[in-house]
Amino acid sequence: MNASKALPQEADQYDIACVDLETWPIHQPDSALYQQRLEEVRKALDGKGCARIDGFIRPEYRRQLEDEVAAIADKGHFSNGQITPYFNKDEPSLSEDHPRRRFAPFENAFVAMDWFPEHGICLGLYRHPAFQRFITDCLAESELYTFDDPLAGVVANIMPEGSSLPWHYDTNEFIVSLLTRQPESGGEFEYCPGLREPGNEHYDDVRDVLDGKRDKVHSLTLALGDLQIFKGRFSMHRVVHGKGERHTAIFGYAKEPGFIGRVDRTQQVHGRVLQAHLDAEKNVRADGLDD
Repeated sequence: MNASKALPQEADQYDIACVDLETWPIHQPDSALYQQRLEEVRKALDGKGCARIDGFIRPEYRRQLEDEVAAIADKGHFSNGQITPYFNKDEPSLSEDHPRRRFAPFENAFVAMDWFPEHGICLGLYRHPAFQRFITDCLAESELYTFDDPLAGVVANIMPEGSSLPWHYDTNEFIVSLLTRQPESGGEFEYCPGLREPGNEHYDDVRDVLDGKRDKVHSLTLALGDLQIFKGRFSMHRVVHGKGERHTAIFGYAKEPGFIGRVDRTQQVHGRVLQAHLDAEKNVRADGLDD
């Protein structure tokens, strides 16, 4: 759905009372404060590829937000295994210390959108035109669209106690996430801005980070209710293991309308597919070519 267009009538019930509008006036895009905040976020994204929008959720709503995601945490599809920063299979032709052969353990779960309460904070934000416009403006895009995917528009990432998400790059250009449960300790988000660039993986720099060199590493500790926009396509990043669970809600927006995830990827992330995914797959591959 285009962020600049009106939502369906049934979405009128959603509001943004949970947002600290005094600090982040997303409902007043023409105001001087909105433009000031927008400039701050864009500067962070341009400089480091990461923007922390701290205190985005009002204090009196944070417990509700935490409880909302915690109540569905057990509905997640758990995955574990070993990954490289590139999610590739082993390549024995490379040296043993090559980044494409550096596997690290992960364990997490993703809760699909159809488990979220229909009138909760997360879906209310995701579908609200002011929130969509704010994200669109922060990323300096002309248009962003909500997903048509019935499972992937909003998902919860559940990290059990002691788990970590090892160093990796994202396949998508940006991620919008909201921390809904902060671990008792640990759980820092670490990232290396611009570690690679189009046409150059900078494997030596990646190897240095994997070996523990910290000169290119930035660390960010998020608090309950903080919104984060992160450009992870070129910035390698990870989440450090912590004591207690770490929960985040992840909001999916696309540059083109009608996005529905591929069958294989949906099965991998959620452990199931719906008819919408099967239908979309048939449409995508109608010409017999791979995309």
